[in-house]
Amino acid sequence: MPVYTAIIIDDEKEPRAALQKIITKYLSDKIRVIQAVESVKDGADAIKSFNPDIVFLDIEMPEENGFALFNYFNGDIDFEVIFTTAYQKFAIDAIKCSALDYLLKPISHIELKEVIEKLERKKAKENLKFKLETLITNMQSGDSVIQKIALPTSTGFEYIKVGNIVYCQADDTYTVVYTNRAEKFIVSKPLKKIEELLPKSLFHRIHKSYLVGINFIKSYNKAGGHSIVLENTQELPVAQSRSKDLIERLSSVVPE
Repeated sequence: MPVYTAIIIDDEKEPRAALQKIITKYLSDKIRVIQAVESVKDGADAIKSFNPDIVFLDIEMPEENGFALFNYFNGDIDFEVIFTTAYQKFAIDAIKCSALDYLLKPISHIELKEVIEKLERKKAKENLKFKLETLITNMQSGDSVIQKIALPTSTGFEYIKVGNIVYCQADDTYTVVYTNRAEKFIVSKPLKKIEELLPKSLFHRIHKSYLVGINFIKSYNKAGGHSIVLENTQELPVAQSRSKDLIERLSSVVPE
């Protein structure tokens, strides 16, 4: 197994030291820390000097936040990024939706091992540029709603605007995602996982097999069983157990 070279970027001394200690104690056979620095600028200089395999990157730093690191490389990123962050739900959601890896502070050696094992299973750097662009789009959107999502497929990832997703349909351990551009993507995640990633403010689970974009619902039909009609004229069933929640949800968005 190769030994990965790594740089740690974190403005706080204790977290830098704690991560180095965990790596030395539990993963010295897999990771060698070349340098640990306290700012984005110092991190960029270290990366250019040492060309590491992995960068452990803190998000919240006083002068420049972690995302500013990529401005130093003009999109030419040749290292894996593992974000390190204290709990901030939106930031973590944005990272997940970008298909990037993160570690929650205080960092656990078990979670670190899992992230490195995941890294070892990768055949190559999987469209890191697009993942980072997706993440930055989400973080700079100006609100707390995810704007883009990276969906894993059999050939890699599809980067889709969340607002273009009309509905998602369960297909065993896969999910079929339909957009308002007449696109259809087969995603290698079950519907439950997709539901966890997409913003609840924009989507509603109407059936065990369907997750629907609220903004694309044209009408609700009670006759002959519960169903909805989408703007593209597609009709989808609504589970009786979920009908009350859906009606309340739709009523709340109808102007008085």
